[in-house]
Amino acid sequence: MKRIGLISDTHGFLHPWVFSFFRDCDEIWHAGDIGNLETIDKLKSYKPVVAVFGNIDGGNIRTEYPEFSIFEIEDVKVLLIHIGGYPGRYSKLASQLIKKHKPKLFISGHSHILKVIPDKKNNLLHINPGSGGNTGQHQVITFVRFVLDSGNITDLEVFESSR
Repeated sequence: MKRIGLISDTHGFLHPWVFSFFRDCDEIWHAGDIGNLETIDKLKSYKPVVAVFGNIDGGNIRTEYPEFSIFEIEDVKVLLIHIGGYPGRYSKLASQLIKKHKPKLFISGHSHILKVIPDKKNNLLHINPGSGGNTGQHQVITFVRFVLDSGNITDLEVFESSR
């Protein structure tokens, strides 16, 4: 069993509650638009981090993190990408990766809008954690945590705070 903290679109800002909300998590996953190395270094000093770069991330982040990541944990294949869309409206790259790798969990960021959508056509769960940062048009800061256990995705919880 692994507890995962999921965040995206921090744009160089970490909400003060991120560390207490992710306290019991085993790993933190960042779905891009990190903002700067200081932000990701703070997360890495707290918990192990899996991250991808986003469209606002500069060369220093792009050198350290990939555009997408495909991995398996607790018998769940995961696709993590920043610009991925959502069921019925995937980006071209996300669509190709989903068809090729058949993940059970597809995570993207970019929209700043929290979404959890089952995709029955591709037999996966899509999660966009919204925006953990305070930059953009969104009015609510969100991030999520969930449990992966023997092929199951359970216990999804949302942190929500006004900006």
